[in-house]
Amino acid sequence: MNLGIGQRPYRHETDFSRVRDFLIATFPLTPVGFNWEIRRWEGWCLHWEQLDSPPWDQIHLWETGDGQLVGAVHREGAGEAFLQLHPDYRYLEAEMMAWAEANLAVATDDGKQQRLHIFAFEYDVPRQRLLEQRGYEKQPWLGVTWAIRVGERPYPTPQIPAEYHIRQTTPDDAPHIADVLNAGFGRDSHTAAPIAYFMRHSPTFRHDLDLVVEAPDGSFAAYVGVFYDEANQRGIFEPVCTAPAHRRRGLALALMREGLHRLQKLGVKSAYLDTGDMVPANRLYEAAGFTEAYKGCVWRKLF
Repeated sequence: MNLGIGQRPYRHETDFSRVRDFLIATFPLTPVGFNWEIRRWEGWCLHWEQLDSPPWDQIHLWETGDGQLVGAVHREGAGEAFLQLHPDYRYLEAEMMAWAEANLAVATDDGKQQRLHIFAFEYDVPRQRLLEQRGYEKQPWLGVTWAIRVGERPYPTPQIPAEYHIRQTTPDDAPHIADVLNAGFGRDSHTAAPIAYFMRHSPTFRHDLDLVVEAPDGSFAAYVGVFYDEANQRGIFEPVCTAPAHRRRGLALALMREGLHRLQKLGVKSAYLDTGDMVPANRLYEAAGFTEAYKGCVWRKLF
């Protein structure tokens, strides 16, 4: 029973901003992490905007009769489903999962079955029960949301070795950001063009909150992106990384502290970041004053 709620395909030209506004509006109504934060939504959509065949057909919306957006389902990686949902309409969850199972599942490696992954926090007992009822099994892959109350608390002044320099990024820095991301995360997938595109088109991106440590040779030793959700007086940290050659010098910690100082001047009340269960990174977040707020797991269905 959906009480007159309609569903329809996503139309990127008009719905990108509507979903973003929905995520902002539902943040104070839900536990932290229940819906995506806006930086994650912007980053995912802006990534796909640059490709020839963006998967807009893999996003589906639920609306009231007068056009109020109350839910959305979409993928991130292949075979994943994420539910963005107004808490007053949780009765739609089973219907949304059914759509995801029909439209977002992918073949298993052996090609004999379909699989779908859905994430659920430990606090979200209703979703976990629904997943169990629909044949999902809890997996060991963890996700953690870290939080800090910014408010008026004092933060240490960032300290780094004298040969390094903290600064905000400029539009010309995209190649250097790609280099430090690849080095810091052990990848080769980051390139300058998508980063520059995100800088130009993200409604939330600000250069004064996009922070780097510059090494003596001009390369980037560490990088921390900070985003500001003005409506909710919320800060979002993503990504946080240090190039291997420059680790154990306190560079990422200094950038996080600098980001907190800048958020505090903007009147931010709280800040968040999402991670996996990575012990070295989590020690960094603890040192910066964050605490582990919520933990969850991926659930998998084979059918």
